[in-house]
Amino acid sequence: MRRALAMAALIACTLGASPSPAASPASQAHEIIQKMLDRNPSLHSYRSRVHVSLRMLSFPYLAPKLDGTSYFKRPDNYVVEFDRVPGYAKGFSTLFDAVGDPAAWSKDQNVVLDGRSTLDGRPMLVLRLTKKIPSSILAYSLALVDAQTYDLKRMEWHYTSGGTIVMIQTYRSQGSYAVLDSQHATIDIPHIRAVADSTYGPYETNVALNDTVFASR
Repeated sequence: MRRALAMAALIACTLGASPSPAASPASQAHEIIQKMLDRNPSLHSYRSRVHVSLRMLSFPYLAPKLDGTSYFKRPDNYVVEFDRVPGYAKGFSTLFDAVGDPAAWSKDQNVVLDGRSTLDGRPMLVLRLTKKIPSSILAYSLALVDAQTYDLKRMEWHYTSGGTIVMIQTYRSQGSYAVLDSQHATIDIPHIRAVADSTYGPYETNVALNDTVFASR
């Protein structure tokens, strides 16, 4: 009995705190999202400049630089406002809003735990997101969440056309907070192939933000 308990404790330490196994996939997903939101419990808002280098791998082979500001305010307000966005890149800019706020996922999507995986040797919890109102464009999304830190490490969008967009994220420490440091996106959809890299500047934390900042979301 003691050996079994010791083995269970070892597994728990290796995989991190897992969602309740008896719960439904939707309830398990809710637990995971809540732990993602609890990573920085005293972080109520922030503002940070973001810089994006986009490189088209298909015609017209452009390579624009995008500059903007990311804003966050609890409980579920997140937006990235770019200073200027070329017309052909406007759809790309919406990805930042989609990946940045797990609290908002369940507003218009069904989220369930879809299993476990590994990424760079680390255990991941895989969440599957599907639109509550079926979309003729987006089939589903997958979110890979670190089972130990509850960081969102990878986001995948799978389109009905067969195209995909994958975004990988890294984090850094600023003071007592774990904040987003960089992102790498690979875009492979019909007629468009591109890569994008973004970096985030210093964060202004717990600043006053007017709700009008998020009105365009």
